[in-house]
Amino acid sequence: MSKIEVNTVDVQCGTNLTVGSACKSVTVAGNDVRSNAYKAADGGNIASQSGTTITLGASGDTITLASGASQSGFGRTGTVDWQTGSIKTGNFTAASGEGYFINTTSGAITMSLPAGSAGAIVSVQDYANTFDSNALTINPNGSEKINGGTAGAGIFVSTESQGLTFVYIDSTQGWKTVQDNTFGTAGSVYVAATGGTITTVCTNFKVHTFTGPGTFCVSAAGSPSGSNTVDYLVLAGGGSGGSRDRAGGGGAGGYRESPGSASGCYTASPLGSSPAAALPVSVQGYPITVGAGASANPPASRGNQGSTSTFSTISSAGGGAGGGDAPDDAANLNGGSGGGRGVGGLPCGPVVPGGAGNTPPVSPPQGQNGGGGQHNGNGGSGGGGGAGAVGVNGNGNVPGQGGAGGAGVASSITGSPVTRAGGGGGLGDQGPRPGGSGGGGAGANIPPGNNGTAGSANTGGGGGGSANSGTGGAGGSGVVIIRYKFQN
Repeated sequence: MSKIEVNTVDVQCGTNLTVGSACKSVTVAGNDVRSNAYKAADGGNIASQSGTTITLGASGDTITLASGASQSGFGRTGTVDWQTGSIKTGNFTAASGEGYFINTTSGAITMSLPAGSAGAIVSVQDYANTFDSNALTINPNGSEKINGGTAGAGIFVSTESQGLTFVYIDSTQGWKTVQDNTFGTAGSVYVAATGGTITTVCTNFKVHTFTGPGTFCVSAAGSPSGSNTVDYLVLAGGGSGGSRDRAGGGGAGGYRESPGSASGCYTASPLGSSPAAALPVSVQGYPITVGAGASANPPASRGNQGSTSTFSTISSAGGGAGGGDAPDDAANLNGGSGGGRGVGGLPCGPVVPGGAGNTPPVSPPQGQNGGGGQHNGNGGSGGGGGAGAVGVNGNGNVPGQGGAGGAGVASSITGSPVTRAGGGGGLGDQGPRPGGSGGGGAGANIPPGNNGTAGSANTGGGGGGSANSGTGGAGGSGVVIIRYKFQN
């Protein structure tokens, strides 16, 4: 083997030094080639080092990975690699660092997020503008959260052309939406949600009606120039009427409503006044509780209280029980609206007040007091309170007469006026005493065995009081209604 030892190899003339010839390889012992700069034939920079900084390429250059090659160790900059060659048309599990175009033309799709780690990022975008007809469901991994919501609860994306970017923060907030876009009027984004029975009213407003438990799932929180608040009507279950001779009517369920100015200026009830206000929403699921109407008790007892209804920060109390015809039947008369006082155990003479409404107290009041009972030779039981009026006092003079239920209130939140939350009527000697307008049940007439009328379903109406050996009317179930602007 030939060996040449020199200190310097240089060109004889010109500026190019050639080592080896065409189709030949030059081997460097130890694979150790050192330089502070490697340049292309045209003099452009390939790689250079200054101190601890290494620069690839030069200004204006494009650095491309070979087909099939991958990078690692460079970190992410808050963006994703969009999977343009794989449009999603069915359920799938996402990978961190990827963005997906999702086509729900043929049906709804569920995307499962990967296990969360700080900085993980996933994006989605409506491919065919069909999220409004077939929603995308996004579920977290296991018990992780989305936007700090309920652990393990998913969200629904149901706005046409919507796109979202999620970044995993920590176990407290879970996956956080850091970008929410909808291709529409510039600067105007609207609330989008699913849940309950959905109707469109006045062209640009959606109404979600819950007659039983469910979840109001917000997939877009909107913007001030579009919409970012929702109006509500939250009505609890009505109380049931008392039973036995001279029993009181049940109180209506607590009634709470926003003013209506956030979603079309419809006519709200008188209870939809300041300080009540439309509620802001965020991208998450809001559990809905719809209070059941109180069940009827057997003869010779008081009624029962209705159950609570809730949405977000709004809670409405169940209606108070109607009093029976026994000394201890005055318990549980308080509630959203108060139950009517039964005659049992009352002294002769003055009217004894019925149950207190607006219990617990809120502003505006969620209901009114129940009517009082009177024993004065004969007995007269009180009517249950309604959302708009107190129950009528019973009249214990000859002939004794029960009081009518208090009137409910009307709202057009669903697009047309509906009256709800009427109190139940008390027992009457001279024919049934009417329940209050808005679903209150009528009180029975005095002959033995007559039953009070039940409050109407989903009106929160109180049940009517009953006669001897009869049963008081059951309370009517409540309802939760949510309304918002979804387009312009």
